[in-house]
Amino acid sequence: MKRLPNILITLVIALGVLPLAVGSGEAGREIEGPMAIVILCGLIISAALNLLLLPALVWKWRRFAKTAGEDGP
Repeated sequence: MKRLPNILITLVIALGVLPLAVGSGEAGREIEGPMAIVILCGLIISAALNLLLLPALVWKWRRFAKTAGEDGP
C-alpha cells in the first residue's frame, strides 16, 4: 500500500500526456508528439515494474534474508 500513491501519480501524469501522444501527427507537433510518446512509454514501464518486478524482488530477498540469517555465524 505504500507504493499506491506513486502508482496513482504515474497514471495521472500518463493520462495528462496522452493527448499529446495521440495528436502527434498534427502540424506543429513534430517535436512534442514523439517526446510525449517516449514519456508515456516510460511512465507505463515504470508503473509496470513497480507493480510486478519490485514485489517479486522483495519477496525473493526477504526469503533469502531469512535463510541467510539462520545459516550465518
